[in-house]
Amino acid sequence: MPASIIGWSHTPFGKHDGASLETLIVDAATEALAHAGLQASEIDEIVVAHFNSGFSHQSFAAGLALQVSPDLRFKPATRVENACASGSAAVHQGIRAIEAGRARAVLVVGVEKMTDTRGEAVGQNLLGASYIVEDGQVRGGFAGLFGQIAQAYFDRYGDQSDALAMIAAKNHRNGVNNPWAQLRKDLGYEFCRTESERNPLVAGPLKRTDCSPVSDGAAAMVLAGDELARRSARAVGFRGAAHVQDFMPMSRRDPILFEGCAEAWRQAFDQAGVALDDLSFVETHDCFTIAELIEYEAMGLTPRGQGAVAIKEGWTQMDGKLPINPSGGLKAKGHPIGATGVSMHVLSAMQLCGVAPDGMQVPSPSLAGVFNMGGTAVANYASILERTR
Repeated sequence: MPASIIGWSHTPFGKHDGASLETLIVDAATEALAHAGLQASEIDEIVVAHFNSGFSHQSFAAGLALQVSPDLRFKPATRVENACASGSAAVHQGIRAIEAGRARAVLVVGVEKMTDTRGEAVGQNLLGASYIVEDGQVRGGFAGLFGQIAQAYFDRYGDQSDALAMIAAKNHRNGVNNPWAQLRKDLGYEFCRTESERNPLVAGPLKRTDCSPVSDGAAAMVLAGDELARRSARAVGFRGAAHVQDFMPMSRRDPILFEGCAEAWRQAFDQAGVALDDLSFVETHDCFTIAELIEYEAMGLTPRGQGAVAIKEGWTQMDGKLPINPSGGLKAKGHPIGATGVSMHVLSAMQLCGVAPDGMQVPSPSLAGVFNMGGTAVANYASILERTR
C-alpha cells in the first residue's frame, strides 16, 4: 500500500523567543491535521524527528506529541534521529508503517529549538553528528568539517570560491519569496563572494554566507494509504524513497565524492523508473554551499569535479533546466535540524500541488526530487515525489 502526503504545515524558521519544543510540535501538528482534513482520532501512529544533541533539556520529544489532542492518547509515538537527516528518517518510518499495513494515517513532525544555545556550545552540539574519535577536536564545529571538505575539493579541482558564492546568492535570492525562510534578503553575488567584516571567513575557504544559520522551527505532514488518499483533497505520492548509510569516519571513504548521496539517488531513480532529466526541480541539502556543489555531481547533473558548471551556466536557477532549492534551501530558509527533512518534503508537495508562494512556485512541475543528508554524507535520503490527486 503506497503512502501519500495528504496534508502539511510549516512554521516560520528563525528565532522563536518564547516558543518551546512543545509549542512548536503542537502548532505544526495541529495545522497539519486540519490541512489533511483528519481528526486526531484518525491518526494511527506518530513519528517525531528531533536531533537535540544538547540543544534542548526536554529530550523525550515523542511524548510531547500527545499534547496536540487527548485523542492521540495510547497511539504509538516514536522519536527518530539520524543527524541532519532526522526529518527524512521520520518520513521514511511513516512510509514503512503504511506500506506494512500497520497504519492508515501517520502524523510526522520534525522539530528543533536551537537558538537558546549560544556560542561554542552550538558547534559542540553539532559535532555530535560527526565521528568524535577523529573529528572531536576540529575547530569551528561542523563548519570546520565542511571547511576541510571544501579545502580538499579546492586542492583537487581548483579554487571554486566563485561557484560557492553563486550558489549562496542563488539561494538567498530564492529565499526572498519563501515566507517561512529565516533569511529573506537578496544578498547578491558580490557580497557573497567578498570577505568582509559582515561576511568573514568561518572555516577553511567558507565564509558566513556559505553556512546555513542556527534556527528554530517545525514542519509536519500527514501520510496516508490509498483509501484515505483517494478521499483527500490532495495527495502527493512517493515514486521512490531510498535511504543509504555510509561509513561515519571520513578516513574510510573519499569525503568529497558523497558516494552515499549518489547511491541514494540511484536507488530512488530505479524505484521510480525515472532519471534526473525527468525531474522538475530538486530540494537538496545545502547545509554549506560546498555540499550543494558536490551534490550536483553526486546526483549526476555534472561529472565529478565539474559541479561549478551547473551554477555558472544557470542550470540550477529558477529559470534553469533543473531549479535547485527554489525554497532558498537551508542556506536561506534555515536549518532547524530535526525539521529540515520534513520541511523539504512539505515544500516540494506544495510545489507539486501548485500552491507554493508567488515567485517560489516552479511552473507546472510534475516530479520533485528531495535529498536530505545527515552528517558528512553519512545518512543519505532521496525521494521522488509526484502529485497523484
